[in-house]
Amino acid sequence: MKTLRLSEDRRRIVTEDGGRFYFIGDTAWELFHALSAEEAELYLTTRAAQGFNLIQAVVLAELDSLTRPNFYGRFPLKTNGNGEFDPTLPDTDGDYSFFDHVEQIVTRAEELGLYMGILPTWGDKWNKLWGAGPEIFTPENAYTYARWLAERLVHHNNIVWILGGDRPLDNENHYAVIDAMAKGVRDGDSGKFLITLHPCGARSSSEFVHERDWLDFNMLQSGHGRPTAPGYEMLARDYAKFPVKPAMDGEQVYEDHPINFNPANGYYDAVDVRVTMWRNLLSGSCGNTYGHHSIWCMNREPGTYFTMKWQDSLHRPAAEQMHVFRDFIGTHDLTTFVPAETVVKDNEHAANYVAAMVSASERAAVLAVPNGCPFELDREAFPFDADFPKMTVTALEPTTGEYTDAAILSEAGRITFRNRAAGRGEDIIVLLKQE
Repeated sequence: MKTLRLSEDRRRIVTEDGGRFYFIGDTAWELFHALSAEEAELYLTTRAAQGFNLIQAVVLAELDSLTRPNFYGRFPLKTNGNGEFDPTLPDTDGDYSFFDHVEQIVTRAEELGLYMGILPTWGDKWNKLWGAGPEIFTPENAYTYARWLAERLVHHNNIVWILGGDRPLDNENHYAVIDAMAKGVRDGDSGKFLITLHPCGARSSSEFVHERDWLDFNMLQSGHGRPTAPGYEMLARDYAKFPVKPAMDGEQVYEDHPINFNPANGYYDAVDVRVTMWRNLLSGSCGNTYGHHSIWCMNREPGTYFTMKWQDSLHRPAAEQMHVFRDFIGTHDLTTFVPAETVVKDNEHAANYVAAMVSASERAAVLAVPNGCPFELDREAFPFDADFPKMTVTALEPTTGEYTDAAILSEAGRITFRNRAAGRGEDIIVLLKQE
């Protein structure tokens, strides 16, 4: 596999030879901790076949990973003379240690063409705030642990480092720990792999560490609550920051996740997932990470909060539709396109918001319409002399990948849709091209 780097304009992620790339991620926080090698094989091969190219997983994971062994009865860390879990004492003893298991999964992912977004630790190990903890990191042992882990994995080509882990940086010590971990990673892999930071919900890494030299690109978590700022608004803020850095939504709404964390509210579904990820794409992101609520934790006991076993969650509708997203990105070069929400008149940041990108050089636009409602284009907002009668119009069904003539563009710039009721589940992608 090719390692990843920043593009020359620092807006995008590209492969080491400059090839186009976009993160299409899945959330598997407990992958290293909860699954056997055989189960990991099922998970990885399924996601690779569905069109994902990035798997996000945590070494020192959230769900009692220090006190509850992995599938093989192994723990990641030894305790020191004070009986405390010690990040400078990774347990590599004997046959098939915890880190041998990590290594095997990373190796298999690489064979399948999957990048691994690896969090050295979940955030509760340096800022408990909530969760299992305990807090075990100091700046000194954070550096030692991160450097050791990076040195162990540097021979791979499919790594992206993700620091943080769903916690805010609330004080100087938190910053010191994260900075030390970043330095450890950099010293351990000699700068081979990109680094970002996974923040807490409804926040972005840019709010904490945007100007840090070690931060290659921003990651936000648009998350699972309502009302919070949607991903497209958070991406717009990051897009406007200086110095310029790419940004991605590293944790959007999960499929089958209880709305606002309460099953009584119902559950996010494939429509929520699709609308979010297409809006994120057309807001200038460098990637987007899907998630399923029963897969991030590798759930084995269904209930009202985690509604199914993780194996049964692998083929949920939004995951099965990911190949459409992947094929579109592979087929359509958006390198010269920039976010341009103002090409849609009265484009309010609400349920009907249409995300849009335009290219002056290609004389083209792509729009993500969330519910099939008609809307008006603003000729003056296009970066080229838009002549609506001379534009070709194509519609893409995001559930099937079929290109149709469902979208109609009038000479005045009004877009309507054939045989399509406006409402939930009627999301559609519109492509415009000046002849």
